[in-house]
Amino acid sequence: MRTLRWIAGVALFAVATPAAIAQSNIVKFAVTYYQPHSRTDGLHGIGVPPGADAEVANATTVIVTYERLLTPNVGVEFVMGWPPKITAKATGSVAFLGEVLSARNVSPVLLLNYHFMPNEAFRPYIGIGVNYTRFVDIKSSLASDVKMSDSTGLALQAGVEYSLNKDWELFASIAKIDVKSKVVAVGANVLTATVDFRPITYSFGVTRRF
Repeated sequence: MRTLRWIAGVALFAVATPAAIAQSNIVKFAVTYYQPHSRTDGLHGIGVPPGADAEVANATTVIVTYERLLTPNVGVEFVMGWPPKITAKATGSVAFLGEVLSARNVSPVLLLNYHFMPNEAFRPYIGIGVNYTRFVDIKSSLASDVKMSDSTGLALQAGVEYSLNKDWELFASIAKIDVKSKVVAVGANVLTATVDFRPITYSFGVTRRF
């Protein structure tokens, strides 16, 4: 929570800072590949056989980001994407069940970025921040009532930008996000699992500076 308050304070400072930097606003449009490396504590419930587990599948979505530069090197970035559909299939002793869960994750991210070599055509950057994830449209073949807890965690990113001209650029980035959720499915039985999604995202798109 300290990190969240710190990043939020920097963001408020960014909004209040006069636009003294030429082209201090950056908007990005990108396609993002969401690749979880999920781990769970297993599926638990009465009658659930030992070794019952689940695995989260990859997904693709689109994102839009807005970054405000405080200096030529430092900027605050807000990332928001179309909620991707996340699915999980049963594994282990219950692999025969196939897909057992689907949901969409609304996951805004706030980042503090550092841009290297701001005056060059090719510019790497890194960022650190916080991610908030809320799961919606949750469905399961195992129960009629399914809930997933919200998650707040650290977000790290690294990327590169390449200038096409003074207004347009191409960019690519990779990000690691901490996302954990407790799943509770209530039907004929109560099933629980804690999922550590451990997603890595890969994004590629265009940038507009103004």
